[in-house]
Amino acid sequence: MVSLAAFNPNLLLFVIIGLIVIILASALRYFKQPFVIAYILAGVLLGKHGFKIITDEQLIASLGEIGLILILFFIGMEISIPEFIKKWRVAVFGTTFQILASVLSVGAIGFFFDWPTNQIIVLGFVISLSSSAVIIKLLQDSNESKTQIGENIISILLMQDILIVPMLIATNYLGGQLPSTSEIVLQLIGGLLLIACMVWVLSKKAFSIPFSKAFERDHELQVFFACIICFGFASLTAYFGLSAALGAFVAGMSVHAAQSTEWFHDSLHSFRVIFIALFFISVGMLIDLGFILANWGVISLLLIAVYLTNHLINALGLHYFGRNWINSFYGGALLAQIGELGFVLISSAYSAAIISDFAYQLTIVTIALTLLASPFWIALTKWILGLRASPDLTVTGVKSP
Repeated sequence: MVSLAAFNPNLLLFVIIGLIVIILASALRYFKQPFVIAYILAGVLLGKHGFKIITDEQLIASLGEIGLILILFFIGMEISIPEFIKKWRVAVFGTTFQILASVLSVGAIGFFFDWPTNQIIVLGFVISLSSSAVIIKLLQDSNESKTQIGENIISILLMQDILIVPMLIATNYLGGQLPSTSEIVLQLIGGLLLIACMVWVLSKKAFSIPFSKAFERDHELQVFFACIICFGFASLTAYFGLSAALGAFVAGMSVHAAQSTEWFHDSLHSFRVIFIALFFISVGMLIDLGFILANWGVISLLLIAVYLTNHLINALGLHYFGRNWINSFYGGALLAQIGELGFVLISSAYSAAIISDFAYQLTIVTIALTLLASPFWIALTKWILGLRASPDLTVTGVKSP
């Protein structure tokens, strides 16, 4: 018989997390809302600003990072490198326009409030980052990830993930913390290795992943082999000072090129569901209801300003690259929120003393709320545009009837 002294409290914790997610998700499914909202609300209830059920926030955040890596790995398995490269103009120029326009818009506001230049630049960087985790999940749930507008949005999101590295370097520079020469060299080497990997995969019309044939009929070994590929690439890019999620994405595209996606998908799908939920729960735990109530006026204005600014900037950028206004306006809604990488950037700015404690708390809450409100904003945009499904019915070159 097992004594109470040997009982692990984490077991009960995961039971409570599961029950709350099921209750919230069931209620939201009745209103045809995505599970992402249920996960974030669960984090609000469970965290230190709610009922204080979860005390080890670092554990949940660490597990949530695994969810982000899995999201990018799975979306990579759905993307053809040749098709992705064809959209380089949208990814490079569209994202560059978005970042510059975001910095200028924050600069216009900061001019009236006499904000220092370094704070304007960092906040411009933050609002220019959309959420790969939320939007890729929503695109997959609505079967829009392979439409033309979906592929353009994903290309922009991935370029943002790439550009987070120079943004972090610039943030440290603005705070007076210069990266060492060895760090810069390491990041350059990592970037060149990623490019070389993609070029090699692109040059091979057909190739097989080593030892994959040996695991095709052994599900248990498939799980471990798939984990090695996904997290191995992620660990490698993290070692070179780049985004771990970016490495997972390149791994996913390599798996797609090797035409091994079916059993990779089956092996990791259950892990993906659990860890993605934990990622969004960790986001919800950052939402301080007391801080929101005390500063609801300025937070409301910030939310409106962020959504309108990001929506307009991204819609204009997409329209310039050949989308019609309906598609462009819908794409602007998809990119209107502030992404999870904004937490990384604003934390770096806070550590470098670029922003105050109040500005840090305000930004953290604003980012989390834009993630929570994103599905509603997208649904509202669809309703305004009169869209019942994806506005762009071209899926990998095939017109839907």
